[in-house]
Amino acid sequence: MIKHVAIIMDGNRRFARKNKLLEGKGHEKGAEKLADVIKWCLEKEIKELTLYTFSMQNFNRDKKEVEGLFGLFRKHFEKLKDDKKIEENKIRIKVIGRKHLFPEDLQKSIFNIEEKTKNNDNLTINFAMAYGGREEIVDAAKRIAKEVKFNDLSIEEIDEKLFAEKLYLNSNPDIVIRTGGDHRTSNYLPWQTTYSEWFFTESLWPELSKEEFTNILDNFNNRQRRFGK
Repeated sequence: MIKHVAIIMDGNRRFARKNKLLEGKGHEKGAEKLADVIKWCLEKEIKELTLYTFSMQNFNRDKKEVEGLFGLFRKHFEKLKDDKKIEENKIRIKVIGRKHLFPEDLQKSIFNIEEKTKNNDNLTINFAMAYGGREEIVDAAKRIAKEVKFNDLSIEEIDEKLFAEKLYLNSNPDIVIRTGGDHRTSNYLPWQTTYSEWFFTESLWPELSKEEFTNILDNFNNRQRRFGK
């Protein structure tokens, strides 16, 4: 049974150019597609969905685009907070990454939706924001080093299980989907996806169809996963 799906939601800007839309409209179409994917995950009884929403490198984009994305995040986190379907479907919302790098009002919006949904347990949605896989590993190492420094942890206690517990996300995706045609991992969940099955689609993120999503799940179910054995 597929429990955890991770997605690199690539192609919003190219979708906008392709359809002669303003760049911001591409991101809005991407947000609309997310609502579809959440619905499909609920139908398939998937328990966890992790979304590469805003990378550490995205901070280097044009300032106007970055501010536009922050505005979109504020809008949709507030919308989710008041969405009755979130409570009806017992959806938990989490944000993983260096949240402290966001403006204070956006940090507050994130805190509010996380607090409101923290006891929901049907589907967990992890938004990877201000996220980078290498940065996640560095931050985990710093947490461990700090505990060792203050004698809260001994070096002998450090193993893979403990290290995973110090990461932003202590859960391993069964499937990783990257839309948009590129075949690279882009610093996304390097620790957690060691044995994940990767699927790369030509469809831009706003173009992803239910049929394509379902075909990926079916393909996964037909694969033999040996985990190195």
